[in-house]
Amino acid sequence: MSEKSFEQMLEESLKVIHTGEVVDGTVISVKEDSIVLNIGYKADGIMTRSDYSSQPNLDLRDVVKVGDVIQAKVRKVNDGEGQVILSRRGLLAEQGSKKLEEAFENGTVLTATVNQVLNGGISVMVEETRVFIPASLVSDSYVKDLSVYNGKEVSFVITEYNPKKRRIIGDCKQPIMAAKEKAQKELLEKIKEGDTVEGTVKNVTDFGAFIDLGGVDGLLHISEMSWGRTENPKKVFKVGDSVKCFIKEINGNKIALSAKYPDLNPWNNVAEKYAVGNVVKGKVARMTDFGAFVQLEDGIDALLHVSQISKEHINKPSDALSVGQEIEAKVVDLNEADKKISLSVKALLSDDADLEAAEADSEVTE
Repeated sequence: MSEKSFEQMLEESLKVIHTGEVVDGTVISVKEDSIVLNIGYKADGIMTRSDYSSQPNLDLRDVVKVGDVIQAKVRKVNDGEGQVILSRRGLLAEQGSKKLEEAFENGTVLTATVNQVLNGGISVMVEETRVFIPASLVSDSYVKDLSVYNGKEVSFVITEYNPKKRRIIGDCKQPIMAAKEKAQKELLEKIKEGDTVEGTVKNVTDFGAFIDLGGVDGLLHISEMSWGRTENPKKVFKVGDSVKCFIKEINGNKIALSAKYPDLNPWNNVAEKYAVGNVVKGKVARMTDFGAFVQLEDGIDALLHVSQISKEHINKPSDALSVGQEIEAKVVDLNEADKKISLSVKALLSDDADLEAAEADSEVTE
């Protein structure tokens, strides 16, 4: 019986591999676009950039180093030159497909980085398997420019899985809404009416500002923004502003906010400041046919009736006054309950006239 040659014994000691088999290889050489691996076979394994990743311009030297162990699938046992062609992408695609199938069946939330913005949506790669997320399912609100998602990580569920037609659809909207509902529930359980809260302006409208309280939006109505008069919320707030206010009312998941703190109510001290007979100064804030409203301070407007603007007859307030004009008048009526103050320039002028007459009489007498 003849003895086996060294070459024969070496070849027999090496494993046999087949196309489609998964092998582990140790990196022995790395170039920009290819990797050489020792897979314990008589020939080394070769993996090109396109077999390693779907990124077209990836420099393999940036992600792989000598000594790394890479699991790959045998694409060809012999490429014609005695080399074994390996594919990491093919293996990852199978693993990714299986992962997506399980996620579809179980409703699991997955996370991946957006690798492409397309017409009508975005796409992510889950271990080399592509998932398309339609624009309508990218967020729970309309997104005008989807490019803001490029390169960002998103969470999603699989709503359709059909690998044969290469149709795998993701949905970011469901996880976003679920997270909001959870945050909303947690927040509503710990807050109560009267609590001071701090939030971020999410949206501003003509009637108020919506404040994100961290899971729930609260409405700061235009009438609750200040003890003074707010003409336009958009001139007071902008998206992203930090706002401190208190919870005025909770009705289900609706929260009404207010910045009108009771202890800062300017009407708290009107009895002394604006007692009948006091002479006050103010600024004409607005006018109507029957009179002018004079702002005495933020939150307190007084009515100067057209009949009280002058001793002479005036048809309408604008004949004698202008918005923004500073005036001096006498308080002739104070109704704290209804928060009404009436002024009179006419009474002040009469007082001045009486005073002048009295002084004149005094001089004559002397």
